[in-house]
This record gives sequence, structure tokens and C-alpha cells, in this order.
Amino acid sequence: QVQLTESGGGSVQAGDSLRLSCRPSILTYSRYCMGWFRQAPGKEREEVANKWTGYGGAYYHESVKGRFKISLDDDRSTLYLQMNDLKPEDTATYFCARTQVATSGCNGAWYERWSTYWGQGTQVAVAS
Repeated sequence: QVQLTESGGGSVQAGDSLRLSCRPSILTYSRYCMGWFRQAPGKEREEVANKWTGYGGAYYHESVKGRFKISLDDDRSTLYLQMNDLKPEDTATYFCARTQVATSGCNGAWYERWSTYWGQGTQVAVAS
């Protein structure tokens, strides 16, 4: 199975930027869903962003729209989450996920619809 390795988390001040990386153990060229999630202490898991490797744009949670950007290297070696203008409420453990395959866009709970691989998580702490 595909293993996802995350990196790039850290402790920063409000207004700073971070770029999270997610690297798969193997590369595949089928269409699949990929995304970033976060979970803060005492809160439910929240989907931050997702994108299909097929056509169409990315999805962003309203709270991060305009500040975060999800992207994938052309060779699919790394999935990124660029986080700009970080706020204290962005503090959470962030983890990436991707499906084995996906035959349509990443609507709804795509990570439940298809077999999904998950990263180990990386911590982001934003001080006010």
C-alpha cells in the first residue's frame, strides 16, 4: 500500500507562512482524490482542502480560503499545502490523505467512498 510521509510543521507567529509536504512511498498515475485535514485539541477533524488529479479546481474550507493553497508536483512526488497569513485558530495537527483511485471529483466524504491512505500528521502551532 501507499505510505504518506508528512513534513513542514512547526511553531510560528501569527502572520507567518508554512509549507507542508506529503510524499508518497510510490507514485501512481491514475486519477485519485488528495487532501489535507486538521484536528485541533478538543475539536472534530476538519477538511482543509482537496483536489482531484483529474480536471476541476481545488476545494478549500471557508476558514482558509484565500490563505491556503493545495498543489501537487507535476511528477506527483510531493503534495503541498502552502499556508499563508497563519492565524492562532489554524493551530492543529495537519495530515494528508489520498485515495487509491477515484473515478469522479472529490465531493462529499470521498475519503470514505474509496480506499484511502493517511499520513502520520504534522503539528502546526501559531502563536498570537
